[in-house]
Amino acid sequence: MLIQCTKKLLDQLHEKPEADVDHASPLFSWHANVITVNRRKAVVVVNDNNRYVVVLYGLKAKDFRKLNELIVHAIRQTFREEGIKDDVIEQYLETAGAVTFSKTKNRTTVARLNKASEMVQVFDDLLQHESFYQTEIGMRVSRHLVTDGDKGYITPNEEMYKDLETFSGGPIISSQAAVLMVTLELENHEVLRKIIVPANITFDKVHMVMQRAFGWKNMHLHEFYILGKEGQPIVNLVGDNEALAYEDDLPVRLEDGTKLSECLPATMKYVYDYGDDWVHRIEIEKVITDYDKNYPVCLEAHGNAPPEDVGGEGGYEEFLDVIADERHPDHEEMKAWGRMQGYQDVNIKEINFDLKRRL
Repeated sequence: MLIQCTKKLLDQLHEKPEADVDHASPLFSWHANVITVNRRKAVVVVNDNNRYVVVLYGLKAKDFRKLNELIVHAIRQTFREEGIKDDVIEQYLETAGAVTFSKTKNRTTVARLNKASEMVQVFDDLLQHESFYQTEIGMRVSRHLVTDGDKGYITPNEEMYKDLETFSGGPIISSQAAVLMVTLELENHEVLRKIIVPANITFDKVHMVMQRAFGWKNMHLHEFYILGKEGQPIVNLVGDNEALAYEDDLPVRLEDGTKLSECLPATMKYVYDYGDDWVHRIEIEKVITDYDKNYPVCLEAHGNAPPEDVGGEGGYEEFLDVIADERHPDHEEMKAWGRMQGYQDVNIKEINFDLKRRL
């Protein structure tokens, strides 16, 4: 595996680059740079063939002495989070061979590397400070459109999947998934979404699945409850450390440290916006062992979710009455307000576009 380093990274490695390196296939060749994020060193690695991004963070001087091992493990970890089969990952790493460091190839690849490094800075809020391997940031950056000469625009993750399918000769993704039936608990309306979700995602991502599926705007606090056999809450999952400080009879855990797979097949409750108090019941219809995608898919969608800040179920009923009555003095104003809040008829194609591209 060829790792072509910027001068800044080579200086950090205190290593003379290999001369006259036989250039590997672009799929097994990467460019790498070292940047500083929040006063800590990060290494950004970009694939030459498809511009897929892998990120390491929090490296100290001693860690750069084993950067070859860390890069290999970072690629392995990131591919696993993508849902790529273990045998495909190991076949790729074995074919790539031992890591060799060299100088950067040309200005074009360095410019692409610099752009990826800028994007890593944008997503610094996703950093996991306890790990070298920043799989979340690498995957997020790799899902952004980039220009690619005659091809126009590409998404690096999709290009990497194609490359690995060609390399391995078959499908590359297989993972456990759960089919969730999610019902928004309203007295007078049926609002539900049936969604298949990879089981290896953490609940902070399940939260975003709920936001996309119901058209919420992520403007308010939320929490999850895992329910026992009798329907009583047994665990509370929260989104930030501050919530851990409140006394509660239930065990409280951070959602970003808990995977959906850990809670299957329990029924769950998702509460969004403590003011309007939107309660969603999540039931597991079935668990699939060989899901061939690494993103959620909405299978069914019925009923419009209320707009943000409408005033709870009572306010929603009043909102619906006003927009249905053209003679009401607030009719046009309320319709305009609803559009501003994103209120629209449920559209499963739009939901699935968001679930695939924006998570």
